[in-house]
Amino acid sequence: MKSRTTLHTDPVSPAPASAKSRLKHIGPGLVMAATGVGVGDLVAALVAGTLYGHVFVWAIVIGSILKYILNEGIGRWCLATGQTILEGWHSLGRWAMAYFGVYVILWGLVFGAAVASSTALAAATMFPIMPLWAWAILHSLTGFLLIWNGRYLFFERVMLMLVGIMFVTVVGSAVILFPNLGNLSLGLVPQLPSGSLFYVLGLVGGVGGTVTMASYGYWLRKKGWNSPSWIPTMRLDTTVAYTITGIFTLSLLVIGAEVLFGTGIILEGEKGMVDLSRLLGERLGEIVRWLFLIGFWAASFTSLLGVWNGVPYLFADFVRLTKGIPKEQSGEYISEKSKPYRSYLAWLTFPPMLLLFLGKPFALVIAYGTLGALFMPFLSLTLIWLLNSSRVGDPFKNGWVTNLLLGGSVLLFAVLAFREIFDVF
Repeated sequence: MKSRTTLHTDPVSPAPASAKSRLKHIGPGLVMAATGVGVGDLVAALVAGTLYGHVFVWAIVIGSILKYILNEGIGRWCLATGQTILEGWHSLGRWAMAYFGVYVILWGLVFGAAVASSTALAAATMFPIMPLWAWAILHSLTGFLLIWNGRYLFFERVMLMLVGIMFVTVVGSAVILFPNLGNLSLGLVPQLPSGSLFYVLGLVGGVGGTVTMASYGYWLRKKGWNSPSWIPTMRLDTTVAYTITGIFTLSLLVIGAEVLFGTGIILEGEKGMVDLSRLLGERLGEIVRWLFLIGFWAASFTSLLGVWNGVPYLFADFVRLTKGIPKEQSGEYISEKSKPYRSYLAWLTFPPMLLLFLGKPFALVIAYGTLGALFMPFLSLTLIWLLNSSRVGDPFKNGWVTNLLLGGSVLLFAVLAFREIFDVF
């Protein structure tokens, strides 16, 4: 086993020993999960409920478990080895770093425009006082300024406040609909109606998180968790995060099932969320319509803020490793004040504004879609590789259940990747 080294962070207190005391420290997992739950996940759950009712409750449960396994693996790697996930990928060879470098540049450009647009759509629906593009630019600049001037703990407090808004509004909307608990419980029994395979795979694979999952280790460090003794706290943090994510996604399924199932109405894309809010208002009143729109906005804006804060750490670490900067100087790079961090933050904010006016160039969309489809299989496969290697001490290596679930996620995400690439071409 290689000797363990640590990232430069602020001094930390000893890890809490009891479950009660660990609960007081949770936060990074909720930040990561909120970042990963975007409009695409909301629409997928909504469409599944619209088409199949409560049948796919089991798929949401499985999706939450798989994302827990992936997130826990990233956290365990970072805490057990003292290495970032980028250092792990760097150890696998130039191919891994080359793939990540190309992907993160393309991803940032297209995602920056997409998440700003979805956040703007919710805001413009609630307050139609200026055009969609103006709302998108306003949200991008707000995120830029919050992250440029803020530190992690401030960012975490903002994110947790927005998570609370998401949970109360969207879950509250589902509760107001008085879902049939009998049908919900029947949905725990795996079923696969004819023609539903890719809806199920998309629902399982889309419960919160893509490249943003790799940011988790950096958020742990900023929180002050930097030794194996923090692994139990990290696992509780991740458990709470994906329990809440599962409940949130289930609420969208319930809303789709209770409002639209059997009506023949199919809502598509981000604008479908606005149409759904109108239908909720017609059925349950303006208060529920506003609750849902606020939840829609909060889900979109947490994705924007989480990416604006988290992915620049990945890019800064990538620059450090590419330049061969020793670990002893890593604190100068993996910082909100570093030039690589702020350069990527600017990349997420300003170039995507052009896409709001020009549309997404076809070749860029193809490259982004292809590389993006391959990221989750890449993450799953490399976690199997790294967490069974000599780089990790025996107590922290994968067990057979974890390896089985990670292997299943490789297969799942590979199938979804093939489908997405096939659709692009």
